[in-house]
Amino acid sequence: MAYRYLVGADGGGTGTRVVLADAAGKELGRGSAGPSGLALGRDKAWQSILQATQQAFDAAGMAMPPLQEIAVGCGLAGVHNIHWTKEFVALNPGFGAVYAETDAYTTLLGALDGKPGAIIALGTGSVGEVLLASGQRREVGGWGFPVSDEASGAWLGMRAVNHLQRVLDGRDLANPFSGAVLAHCGGDKDAVFAWLAQANQTRYAELAPLVIRFAAEVDVARAIMLDAGAEVAIMAQALDPSGELPIALCGGLAAAVAVYLPAQLAGRVQKPQADSAAGAMILIQQYLQHRQHQ
Repeated sequence: MAYRYLVGADGGGTGTRVVLADAAGKELGRGSAGPSGLALGRDKAWQSILQATQQAFDAAGMAMPPLQEIAVGCGLAGVHNIHWTKEFVALNPGFGAVYAETDAYTTLLGALDGKPGAIIALGTGSVGEVLLASGQRREVGGWGFPVSDEASGAWLGMRAVNHLQRVLDGRDLANPFSGAVLAHCGGDKDAVFAWLAQANQTRYAELAPLVIRFAAEVDVARAIMLDAGAEVAIMAQALDPSGELPIALCGGLAAAVAVYLPAQLAGRVQKPQADSAAGAMILIQQYLQHRQHQ
């Protein structure tokens, strides 16, 4: 079956971004919505994807057609959990075709235009993936918050709150950075406890801008950013021990963390050619082509 429209959706713990194209792959519009990482709920993921898709049609100045006329490729945080993915696909609200992959893979497809190489994606979470010339893929990290996601927004935020706890206990000295984190979390110890009781990866990631902002003037914030750079280097080494493949640093925190990379890696990394939503568009195109030839 031919579909009138194609949608590439990139979803994580903070937001969802979609790109809308016609059947030939020509981009028509883009949209965005709230989180669609599968850990936050498979039904919620679809709600965000639908909202972002509607926004993309609005941006294109077009009415959204019946969903069965649209094929959607999804690059989502949490797809590595098979049970979540099966539940997500089963909850398809009516799209004519759905194909879901990890956001790491769609980030790689977009960043390197589908060609071999490696990416490290830094957003609310973090993950690295390599695509070899043989077609083999391998992922590093991506185990999920809080046990993994090194150098991510959530990881930076958790480190920030840990520092605040030490300051409130008298185990560390107060500074402008801890003061800003305290203000964000409610202003006093009781408020921090209440904030922690409601905290998830998205809320921790909201603190990442404070770490980045104060790294230039507060040693403890700078140390957190340097640790993030070191974690990225460890991921890069695991992805490509030979050091020969192109490697792109992607995601909303890429530019901020790039400043703190060890010098040897900083000289190697490149900017992505396109984003994960564009990669999800490549994904659905590849899926439909493969299905045609079966």
